[in-house]
Amino acid sequence: MHISKLSLVNYRNFLNSKLLFSKGVNTLIGENASGKSNVFRAIRLLLDNSLSRSAYRLSEGDFCRGLTNWRGHWIIISMTFDDISDDEVSQSLFVHSAGNHGGEAIKQASYNLIFRPKQHIRLALSELPAGSRAELEILLDSILIDDYEAVLTGKSNADFNDEAVYRTIVGDFDNVDFPSRVSQEKIGVPLPRFLNISDEVSLTFVKALRDVVSDFQNNRTNPLLSLLKQKSGQINQSEFSPIATAVDALNDQIEGLTDVTTIKDDIKTTINQSVGDTYAPHSLSIKSGLSGEADELFQSLKLFIDESGHGIEGGIHEMSLGGANLIYLTLRLLEFNYQQDHQSIANFLLIEEPEAHIHTHIQKTLFDKINYSDTQIIYSTHSSHISEVCKIKNVNIIGKVNGGCAVFQPSQGLTDPKITYIERYLDAIRSNLLFAKSVILVEGDAEEILIPVLIKQTLGLSLDELGISLVNIRSTGFENISLLFHDDRIQKKCSIITDLDARFYDINAVGGDTPAVEKRKSKARGSEESGVLRKTALDTLCQGNNWLQSYYADHTFEVDFIKSGNKETLKSVVDNVYTDPATVVTSNRELSSTDISVSGQRALAMANYKKKGWFALTLAEKITFNVSIPKYIIDAVVFSHGETNPNTLEKIIGYRFNAIIEYAQERRGYIATLDVVSQAQYIIQWITYLDDIDTKIALFKPKWEIYLSTKVDIQGIKTMFINDIPGMGSHILEDL
Repeated sequence: MHISKLSLVNYRNFLNSKLLFSKGVNTLIGENASGKSNVFRAIRLLLDNSLSRSAYRLSEGDFCRGLTNWRGHWIIISMTFDDISDDEVSQSLFVHSAGNHGGEAIKQASYNLIFRPKQHIRLALSELPAGSRAELEILLDSILIDDYEAVLTGKSNADFNDEAVYRTIVGDFDNVDFPSRVSQEKIGVPLPRFLNISDEVSLTFVKALRDVVSDFQNNRTNPLLSLLKQKSGQINQSEFSPIATAVDALNDQIEGLTDVTTIKDDIKTTINQSVGDTYAPHSLSIKSGLSGEADELFQSLKLFIDESGHGIEGGIHEMSLGGANLIYLTLRLLEFNYQQDHQSIANFLLIEEPEAHIHTHIQKTLFDKINYSDTQIIYSTHSSHISEVCKIKNVNIIGKVNGGCAVFQPSQGLTDPKITYIERYLDAIRSNLLFAKSVILVEGDAEEILIPVLIKQTLGLSLDELGISLVNIRSTGFENISLLFHDDRIQKKCSIITDLDARFYDINAVGGDTPAVEKRKSKARGSEESGVLRKTALDTLCQGNNWLQSYYADHTFEVDFIKSGNKETLKSVVDNVYTDPATVVTSNRELSSTDISVSGQRALAMANYKKKGWFALTLAEKITFNVSIPKYIIDAVVFSHGETNPNTLEKIIGYRFNAIIEYAQERRGYIATLDVVSQAQYIIQWITYLDDIDTKIALFKPKWEIYLSTKVDIQGIKTMFINDIPGMGSHILEDL
């Protein structure tokens, strides 16, 4: 038996989410505060018998904050089990008192925790006149958390994730239409108190490894003590009796020590002298506290480890964080093994973020080795090393969408060959796209190395700060990976950046061309044809997909980089590329050319001369705020980043203006009009993403006043701002 589905409705940060699980090992991936711990808590509420019955009593804080008003709404935690065993215990557990005892064996069953208003509130809601918002608000305002009840049900057939179904069960708050009665087929049959699934299954929860040393020092949380207690009830009395006898004898010896008896007598004498015989105690002893009971005696046992191999064992508190975590995890797994021996109808192991302070090789080995038969394991993790070795079809990704949390299954709707291909591709480097808020896919070393540097230097924010992961797919093919980003799978923005390889010089065959020239032209013609086909395929792939968009360099990165006005930056690395003085002079002259067929060929030749990766590393050292990013790259960043908030824009604009001022001061207070215009383009491009004119002005005006004070030749930039930022022209003219 295993969990196949978990539905969470209005629970904590999940307004309406569904998680799908498979047999064996499953992985739960999500950024910080995305809700991974809440998923585990929901599972434990239904299956962990170490939680008290009072845990079912939820609070106001357990309602999703995405609800305008929690009052009147229901929290639903619904679990579906598949592959239920044919044995009598399993079948009788899920048939329930209202089940069909003579029918076929049950293979699938549901188990639900429903936190809902009590009957008198549900009745009052059902009696409200349809559409009466005012009366609804009055009733809702009167509801307290004490007006709620927790109900465990089974045998429901409702899809709680269907909002229409939710309205038929709970009610339509917009139209004030609430049901007077809900069929038990939908919400399930209330379970009798004596029937509790958590008592029949084995569930072990290994919490996140954050402060395990303190856990070892606490008798309630010490995993070693927990193991010893389990064994103390099974101890062989013939083995333990001599120990108990020896403990009693040791107690007598300690109590009989001369110093102990002297102190005892002195205490008795002092009391008698202080209060007299009438008020003094009749007897007084000092006894040794060593217990002869196995479970109490075991509490004195401590674990000592030799971590270094020097033959010196130390306590847990002396170990490295990673070593202590590994020991803690080992003991909890052993505890699970002991529980598994009790022959429960199903075994579940929840492991929360096992990677803390543990070496990457150990992370991967743990994930590979912890795989018990007849046990469903669910990990939550931040580790790309663990995600690298997990199966995509067994992954749930929790992401933040429109201020709320949503759950994605990246393999949903994909064929097995596609899934296998993706799993092989996702090594520890590329698997970070599963954790990212948004993604940019590139296929070249130059883009992988330079785009992060360009963004950081020109905008003042890194791709990480913008929530974007850049992934180099190399020769894998965009189509094979980008299909992960889709309404049915991962709902996160993904940009594709690639080259069209369009001609920028004459590549037609001409009589008299040398073999080398003809070879170069032939290759360029082939690249151009491939670029056209690539664009057609990618545009088709992205069509109708709001999460995916392609952006193209007209030619190649290097050619488009110099075409965007970066000839000085390229000229600054000529001496690093060539050692021959004549070649250096020729290269500088060609890079200065206004003819892209000349400057572009030289830029590409420099990149190819010592391989594009090395060239990109060299060029990265020369990137400053003054570099102009090709527009297709900025467009890709803007798409992946999604909605830009004013705070982000303010940081970008502030960084740009401050950099411009420093640039002006270095040149004694004057910047050429052309420089100013190129700098302003970034500001314009980002300001235009704001719709609200007042926000634009609030961001722009303080910086504009500083801009005016730099003695800048302003006419060219004034025209640009007026033309390119709708609604701001008149405000700028006021300042000028």
